Amino acid sequence: MSDSPQQPVPQKKSAGRDLSAAIGVGLGLGAVIIASLFVVKAVFVGVIAVAVVVGLWELTARLQERKAIKAPLVPLAVGGAAMVVAGYVRGPGGAWVAMALTALAVLVWRMTEPPEGYLKDVTAGLFAAFYVPFLATFVALMLTADDGPWRVLVFLLLTVVSDTGAYAVGWRFGKRKLAPRISPGKTREGLFGAIAFAMVAGALSMQFLIDGGTWWQGLLMGLAVAASATLGDLGESMIKRDLGIKDMGTLLPGHGGIMDRLDSLLPTAPVVWLLMVAFVGAG
Repeated sequence: MSDSPQQPVPQKKSAGRDLSAAIGVGLGLGAVIIASLFVVKAVFVGVIAVAVVVGLWELTARLQERKAIKAPLVPLAVGGAAMVVAGYVRGPGGAWVAMALTALAVLVWRMTEPPEGYLKDVTAGLFAAFYVPFLATFVALMLTADDGPWRVLVFLLLTVVSDTGAYAVGWRFGKRKLAPRISPGKTREGLFGAIAFAMVAGALSMQFLIDGGTWWQGLLMGLAVAASATLGDLGESMIKRDLGIKDMGTLLPGHGGIMDRLDSLLPTAPVVWLLMVAFVGAG
């Protein structure tokens, strides 16, 4: 009896990460966030500030390693944390003042080193100040409303649901690439999944979790979140491609670094804050 030729075993699609570790870390982070969010608002502001500082550390470290760009971390970290607190205590005006002072501190701090590379270093520093702490400040602004914890919860929920919808639909049905030169794994089908999941979650969230909210407002918010989360993900993918890295860090097993989790959250925060104010007021 002759041996029949072995047929190649079909390869299943893979997410490219340790899924069990990713789920465990995700659940742990979720528990910490929810506990701090609904127990004491100030504690959650501290969580935001810590995430901002760690994210800035990851970003500036990668810039120095891969591009020899020395964005000054100390004024960015101090100013970034102050930005989040100022936004919570003093509102949008406080956030803008802290942003301006952080920018000035970056310019002055870099003057203590030789002038070579000054322009690229401070430019990267100003970009980092806007990209991480300033955008994160809009989460603190959401929190200042009477129903602030629920607004933040809706913001987090819609962003996570959008990412999950994109992954689930793209993994199962994805064929047409969305932006192959930036992120080859993203598909148009995945984008449609993100939109559908986020719009359904938005309608339910605005109707049942936000006082004065209605389902049609949630549909619009879900659509906006799917767009901003996708653009945020693509934006960080562009940064990582330019730097020649897969992840911004290794702090979170299965996820990469803090910045790899903030990529879709940061640009979505001002979008949700603005729509919440437009739909149900500042609170």
